[in-house]
Amino acid sequence: MAFDETKTSDFRIVGTRPRRPDGVDKVTGRAQYGADMSAPGMLHGLILRSPHAHARIKSIDTASALKVPGVRAIVTGADFAETDDRDLRDTRDNCLAADRALYDGHAVAAVAATSLAAARKALDLIEVDYEPLPHVTDVDEAMKPDAPVVQKGRVSETVPDGYSENVTGYWEFGHGDVEAGLAKADLVVERSFKTAATHQGYIEPHACLASLNADGKGEVWCCTQGHFNVQKVCAALLGLETSALRVTASEIGGG
Repeated sequence: MAFDETKTSDFRIVGTRPRRPDGVDKVTGRAQYGADMSAPGMLHGLILRSPHAHARIKSIDTASALKVPGVRAIVTGADFAETDDRDLRDTRDNCLAADRALYDGHAVAAVAATSLAAARKALDLIEVDYEPLPHVTDVDEAMKPDAPVVQKGRVSETVPDGYSENVTGYWEFGHGDVEAGLAKADLVVERSFKTAATHQGYIEPHACLASLNADGKGEVWCCTQGHFNVQKVCAALLGLETSALRVTASEIGGG
């Protein structure tokens, strides 16, 4: 039965104000999020991000940063293995930029240190040589045929001819006869609206804790609504079997 054929009297929750079972823990601070997890001797990680909307990464010099006492590792996109899997490649290049930073804030390096202070100091010492590239910051401009292409080779078979390569997927969804509905309407109002970029309003920082055991198997505690996908992607990026990585979803503050 289609949703619009059901009776609203059949709904038990919709239209009511149910008490959230996790509400008290969240407003009192008892809820345990990914950022609340800790382990003996754990390292702290920080991310260096690009200040450019689009730039070629000519070089990354981590020599001085690696000399900071307490720094255990610094990784860049060059540390990830090559892959022919397009979805995995997109995820890999989003985790850490490879040869180009694709947006303002794109991660270009990650530091692991014994303290946040050491990680912050190392972050300041990483030197990245950028070559700014043409870019657009408006969606409509980005979809024009002559717009600078952010990533080549990402267009799927769903995109009709005539679109910019920045349009990598295209779908149309509908319900019922829209034209017939408009024809019967007493008033039709057509407007275009633009809003700033938005994101979920969750109340916790996006963070995780990862642990690698002596047997080569790992554990991850993170804020997520899809821990099986986190397990699959993280294992693939790290070159592990899926069975070698266990992911536990911690409390989430909204999504």
